[in-house]
Amino acid sequence: MFRNMMGLIDLILLSTFLSVSMTSETFDSMEGEALVIKCPKSSSSVKITWYRTDTHKVIPAEEEGSRVFSIERFLWFLPTSRDDSGNYTCVTHFSSNRTKSYNVSVQVHSYKQGECFPSQIRYPNDTGKGKVVCPTIDNYKNATIVQWYKDCKPLQGQRYFKEEKYIYIDNPRREDDGYYTCQFIYTHKGNVFNVSATRIFISGGAALSLKCQARLGIKKQPLAAVRWDVDNTPVKNLVFSRFHEETHFFDGHEQVYYEETTLNITEVKKEDLQSNFTCIALNIMYNTGVTVTLQLKVQSKDFLPNVLLITGSLVLLGAIALSVILYQSFRADIVLLYREIFQPYSVKDDGKTYDAYVIYPKNHTSEANFVEYFVYQIMPDILENKCGYTLCIYGRDIYPGEDAASAIEKRMQKSRRLIILLTYQLINSKEDAYDQHIALYNALIQNDTKVILLEMETIGNYEKLQESLRFIIKQQGTIKWKEEHTVHPQSPSSKFWKQVRYRMPLRHGPSHQADTR
Repeated sequence: MFRNMMGLIDLILLSTFLSVSMTSETFDSMEGEALVIKCPKSSSSVKITWYRTDTHKVIPAEEEGSRVFSIERFLWFLPTSRDDSGNYTCVTHFSSNRTKSYNVSVQVHSYKQGECFPSQIRYPNDTGKGKVVCPTIDNYKNATIVQWYKDCKPLQGQRYFKEEKYIYIDNPRREDDGYYTCQFIYTHKGNVFNVSATRIFISGGAALSLKCQARLGIKKQPLAAVRWDVDNTPVKNLVFSRFHEETHFFDGHEQVYYEETTLNITEVKKEDLQSNFTCIALNIMYNTGVTVTLQLKVQSKDFLPNVLLITGSLVLLGAIALSVILYQSFRADIVLLYREIFQPYSVKDDGKTYDAYVIYPKNHTSEANFVEYFVYQIMPDILENKCGYTLCIYGRDIYPGEDAASAIEKRMQKSRRLIILLTYQLINSKEDAYDQHIALYNALIQNDTKVILLEMETIGNYEKLQESLRFIIKQQGTIKWKEEHTVHPQSPSSKFWKQVRYRMPLRHGPSHQADTR
């Protein structure tokens, strides 16, 4: 009927300089520093007992060598250890035999390289206009302040005046907003301890909206609501308040009923940083809530350079991504343009004679077909006459009287590329052409000759091709001859021939030196 609100509460921050975080009443300390906690809402006239909540073990008074002990309303850690993290309870005993308990949580943080003060170690705001008080220093007798920091940087400048436990800011403005940390030393029975405490300072207010959304059940509930409380007081009960609620209802999927309430704060003030804002959701079966607090965003002087750095990085990444996309789309044109302008030649003799050996289905009839016309007329005209390549074609460059098998193998070994024409005739042929068999062996087993596949007819899903050909197609695809190419087949600038030329090796230079690609 009603799910856990922790998974349902959505907090949306609309302020320009505030952030929202989910917190609990916790005392944070750095490991190895002194920590003194005061039992809240008690006086020195009553008896106080401290104990650790999870073990119910009473924390005794100070003894010789004690590290964790209690003195009246104070709980001492001299110094803190990671094992001290946990929940503690102070019990106030009144003269009427009445007691009252207060629960506190302690979180001890380790120092991390490159980190000044963890964001959690921040005390509630307690500042006057232009004045920052060093937090908790009154709990440490005869403590001496060593250094003040603002946003983890040493506080310097004539606008800051230090006096005892205060720092005064002359004519505070927005750039002074931030976290002020005082570091002081404390001596207890001859032992010296370091303490650091951070306090928020905010010079002015701003508007803020907090949005809370809850699933209340199936269909509209007779008794259901989502509301905001400020320090346990419903917003609707606050008279002449800066806080206002806006509520609306809507149905989600599967008739699930939702309610959303937005808390609008017309002006955020310094005291709001100490307040608890609780979103409460309830129906006839259950009620629950989640509490948030406000935290001031650090206004660093390095903000603009950081923005410029991030913006510049994004622009650079965008330019790189665009360049990659353009290269992938036009790489054939780019490479061919480069070759045309700079006319690079292969400079290493690889012992090859031909740029490519052409493999095509042999026609065993006297009837002429387009594939043979392509092999003997179009291809030599484009690649040899217009582009300067040297081809080896079976019916043209293997001489009469030569042993065919031996001649084919030698010519392939002397070729830098293998061009295979894919046609229905090649697929449906029941006999494996010897040159095709040797070509695939060299390409897949020897791995020393690159293959260029020309799909002269639309083959489809390639299922009827032998496995070795399917493997090569999967690796590099094919160059498809389309019907429109037959209109101007002799144009080396057509898309088809650009792709072929792109996959061909660099032409060898005047000294007949060749490419090793």
